[in-house]
Formats: sequence, structure tokens, C-alpha cells
Amino acid sequence: MLWFGRSVLALWFAVMLGNAALADRVSIFAAASLKTALDEIAPLVEAETGHELRLVYAGSSTLARQIEQGAPADLFISANVAWMDHLQINGKVDASNRVDLLSNELVLISRLPAPDLRLGDASSFGPGRIAMGLVSAVPAGIYGREALETLGLWGALQSQVVQTDNVRAALALVARGEARFGLVYASDAVAEPKVQVVLQLPSDTHSPIIYPVGRLSPSEAAADVLASLQGAAAQRVFEAQGFGLLGVRPAQ
Repeated sequence: MLWFGRSVLALWFAVMLGNAALADRVSIFAAASLKTALDEIAPLVEAETGHELRLVYAGSSTLARQIEQGAPADLFISANVAWMDHLQINGKVDASNRVDLLSNELVLISRLPAPDLRLGDASSFGPGRIAMGLVSAVPAGIYGREALETLGLWGALQSQVVQTDNVRAALALVARGEARFGLVYASDAVAEPKVQVVLQLPSDTHSPIIYPVGRLSPSEAAADVLASLQGAAAQRVFEAQGFGLLGVRPAQ
């Protein structure tokens, strides 16, 4: 009986250790525009993979610099390819471990209707402030400046622009009524019920908006989570939140 009790105890410890090994923690550094979608997706991925997720949100430029300085990220999802390319050039991510996951659109939002707004007429914007990400570093800000320059509006509207550390901060300024307009992603407009899309910027006025994901860790847990993010359950949430689908995992 003593032997039997010890065997059961040993088996119990083995099972517990096995479960602990399975439930590795995977840290995902993700662009701020992904917060609403990933917060919903996280429980689905954890259930599918058995791994715990740690989600860190900020502007893509901020996260890339943190990773470059040694921050412990297993996966990085950027809101543009440039910051992923930067990490690849600096040896933080390998080309074989990155995939273009999502796409997006750029829109102009407001709390109030703006029926007289015209993309070709800067005066139709009026004197109100325009919130957007940092135009030299934050992807949404970079895309936004590109679009305004292509449309011939940047010179006239530049003085009205309020730059923020990430696109969700720009969204918040509009939602609180502290900025008349905001240049954000279509997915941001879906996530915030207090704002409405007043204009969609033509896709040919800016670089393609692509979200690459890079696996920075060689762990199987990170590979599992990356595969799950490309799976049907996660992709349904991304699509419902206004993202376009690129890196879809083939059906098994």
C-alpha cells in the first residue's frame, strides 16, 4: 500500500510538471491598434495552445526599440513592415520566422458628422485639431502624412495636427472631443463607438498597411501561438474588428 501511495504521488507530480511545461508563458509585443482584437483573441489562443499569453501594447516604433535593447518578447506584431525589417537587419528576427498577418485601411474619424468635408479642399476641414500618430515614427502617423501629402493637404493642415505616441492615443483624443478629427485605422473606428468614419483615404495615397508578425523566440510555445493567431478562430475576430486577412493558416 505504501508503494502504491508513492506511485500515485509520483504520477501526480509527473502530471503537474507536464502541465506546467505545457503552460509556458508567451510574451507578445503588439502595435497599439491591435489591442481590442488581441484582448478578445487571447483566451481563444490560450485555450487552443495551453500557453499563457502576456500582451504588451505600444507604438510599433517603441516596441521595436525595446526589443532591440533586449526586452523579452517572444512574438512581435508591427503595424508596418519597416520596423520588422529594422529588427531583421539587426538580427532580432529571421526572415523564415515572420509572416504578413493582417492589413488595414486608413480613415478620418470624428465624433460628429462632417457632410461638407472634401479631401481635395483643406478649407473644408475648418480650424479644428487633427489627431494622428507621430509622423516620423508611428506607422499610422507615417501613413497619414503620406496620404495628406499625396492629396496636397499636408502643407495647409500641418499646423492643426496633434501628434501622439500611438494611434490609440489619437483615437482617444477624438473620442473625448479634444480633437475635431483623427487619422486612424479602420479597425480603430470599429473599436470606439463614440466616433464615426467621415472619410476613407484612398489606398493609393499611402504605402500598403501591412501587419507582419515575427517570432523572436525559438520556443515551441511561441511557434504554437503564432500558428494559433493564423487559425480560423483568431482570424474571425480580426476580420470582425476591421482588419484584412493575409496570414491565414491552411485548414488541417
